[in-house]
Amino acid sequence: MPRIAGFRLGIYVFKDAEVIDYAAPAGVLSVARRLDPEIDICLIAETLRPVQTQAGFTVLPNYGLADQPAIDAFLIPGGFGTRQEMYNRRLHDYIRALPQACLLTSVCTGSWIYARMRLLDGLPATTRKEPDRLEASHLGKTPIDRLAELAPACRVSRARVVDAGRIVTAGGISSGMELGFHLLARAGYDEGFISEVARIIEYQRAWSLYRDDIEFASAPATSPEPVV
Repeated sequence: MPRIAGFRLGIYVFKDAEVIDYAAPAGVLSVARRLDPEIDICLIAETLRPVQTQAGFTVLPNYGLADQPAIDAFLIPGGFGTRQEMYNRRLHDYIRALPQACLLTSVCTGSWIYARMRLLDGLPATTRKEPDRLEASHLGKTPIDRLAELAPACRVSRARVVDAGRIVTAGGISSGMELGFHLLARAGYDEGFISEVARIIEYQRAWSLYRDDIEFASAPATSPEPVV
């Protein structure tokens, strides 16, 4: 696979986004920049106002949705805020307007947004599999079961990362690390480069454990038109 020069990941941040979901893949690419300074990461929000993510952690976006920055991959993290973002028409319109060459990725319940848009119909996808206390009670639902409910035409997978072509979904919170490594592979970086990034992060043992926990699938010949 030829390398994408200046590979750029755009991370969508929103109220109550889970910190690890967006910080883990950003951290992997941040370290990768030490080896290739052309790699870039930017934060995209609905507007340019500061965004309070989970646990009061506030971030400053680089772009608003209206700016439409050039990116090679778009990432939606999970978190409590996905419950509202599933109905955010501005976000849905932004995603639909992205070039076909732009990867659509998610961590945890970020995949619910793609499910709501019917972008997962006919494809495998994943999300978080371990419930918190509320989700495990009679008042809640495990996120992976909720994904199956949101997208009945999606083949729900329990793999840590699922690559369905243009759409790449990762499972529970910490799997953003593996998504970050996988994005480097999709950007055309070889195994030696990725292993060196894992070494610098001191993540070699975990990477050796999780590197094969990935499901690959091709997009269907005919994809349905996404709707809200």
